[in-house]
Parts: sequence; C-alpha cells; structure tokens
Amino acid sequence: MNIPAELKYTKDHEWVKIEGDIATVGITDFAQGELGDIVYVEVDTLDEILDREAIFGTVEAVKTVSDLFSPLSGEIVEFNEALEDEPEKVNSDPYGEGWMVKIKFSDASELEDLLSDAAYKEIIGG
Repeated sequence: MNIPAELKYTKDHEWVKIEGDIATVGITDFAQGELGDIVYVEVDTLDEILDREAIFGTVEAVKTVSDLFSPLSGEIVEFNEALEDEPEKVNSDPYGEGWMVKIKFSDASELEDLLSDAAYKEIIGG
C-alpha cells in the first residue's frame, strides 16, 4: 500500500499536499482500493469558501457513493477537470493525476491536526 511520507492525511482517508497557502487534496490509495472502480467525481463547490470538514464533493464508485470532506478551512480554487472524463485516474494514480481539488486555506493552525503518514498507517492497520 502506497502512503507517501511527504503528504499529510485525514481520518477520512484523504491526502493533503501543502505548497505555500495551497493544499492539494485527493483520496488515499487505501480509500480508492476500498471504494473499487471509481466512475464519477463530483465537485460543485468551486470558488466557495468552506469550513474544515464541510462536504466539498462526492466520489461515486460502482458499489457506493462517498462524501468528500474538506481537510482545511478555505476556498476551493481549483477542481481537477480531467476527472470529469477520466475518473479512473483516482484509482490508477491517487497521489498524482487523481488529485481532486486545490484549497487556498485560511487557517494555518489547522495543519497541525492533519495526520502524518505513520499516524495514518495506524488508522488503517498498516
């Protein structure tokens, strides 16, 4: 199972990559494996300001639909539009081309609540 050490994680099985005041967010390798084949990613919160843990979209797999939760408070500034035509990128490259949104976060202190790779491995029993 791939859990890159340079990323941060949430208990909701999302990964967060911090670059300046922008956080790129996607779901983890574990999450995409649990969901199965992803057929649709919906994000209708572009340009909206959300609180941490607010729902920013959904991911639909053959078996289920799951909500996506914002790991940080801030504005959704970008959606990975490639996922509209190729949602399977979330399965094939969850930490690369399968990213979902970019958030301009507003409260850097929230970063301290994100999980390290080791803490996330403990959650999933890795």
